[in-house]
Amino acid sequence: MPQNGVVPAPLDLRPTLRADCSRCAALCCIVPAFSRSAEFAIDKPPRTPCPKLLDDFRCGIHDRLAESGFPGCSAFDCLGAGQHVTATRAPAQRADAFEVVRDLHELLWYVAEVLARPDAAPAHATATALRDEGLRLRDELGLQRAQVDAYWSAVASFLLEASAVVRAGAPVSERRSRELRRADLSGQDLRGRSFTGSDLRGASLLGADLRGATLDRTDLLGADLRGADLRGADLRTALFLTRTQVAGARVDGSTELPPVLAGPVGA
Repeated sequence: MPQNGVVPAPLDLRPTLRADCSRCAALCCIVPAFSRSAEFAIDKPPRTPCPKLLDDFRCGIHDRLAESGFPGCSAFDCLGAGQHVTATRAPAQRADAFEVVRDLHELLWYVAEVLARPDAAPAHATATALRDEGLRLRDELGLQRAQVDAYWSAVASFLLEASAVVRAGAPVSERRSRELRRADLSGQDLRGRSFTGSDLRGASLLGADLRGATLDRTDLLGADLRGADLRGADLRTALFLTRTQVAGARVDGSTELPPVLAGPVGA
């Protein structure tokens, strides 16, 4: 029951950090800039509506983004920042708030994951404090980039410690290639390989073949999985995996993902 009128934060915030395009003023179609590339068919300046955006804030090609040359839109995840900013900020304040709240939500996603993992129990007290601080910052209508940057500094060091705790719990006999931080594994044949307990933080896995690979307690924070083949891969206990990473990879019904990542971005 709420105490003193305050509703406690749920243990796992991640289900609430999910884009709901139906409750957003299309901020992701207006605020960010993008350049013509394999991800986007056109150049778009910042804070300029995409020409595909309709007057009612719906995307005119939402049902055919990839074939229209906009796969980057399919993979983008605001982590619920869009609807939060739309609901809490005046229209003139939304553009400034969108990007900082989105970055704050990403940090909250990682902190919430630590809280939801029994194998990260030694880090739960610190995670609770960081979660509560992040939610307090989000409620500040004048939230500034400098505040999120300072929060990131605290979260970054904490996530390293939490990752070490979780990865240390992997059976020694199953650990493989543990230190691969920022490794370039682009296009490599990694089929069936075990990355149990490995640190793949910031690694490039562009187009890598990871079919049937095991990523048990593997730190994937910031790893580039675009075009990686994850069919048959086991990522159920992977660390710091996001919807954007999954959306950019090749997955199918045989890919084993954490339950919190079920369903498409924006659903």
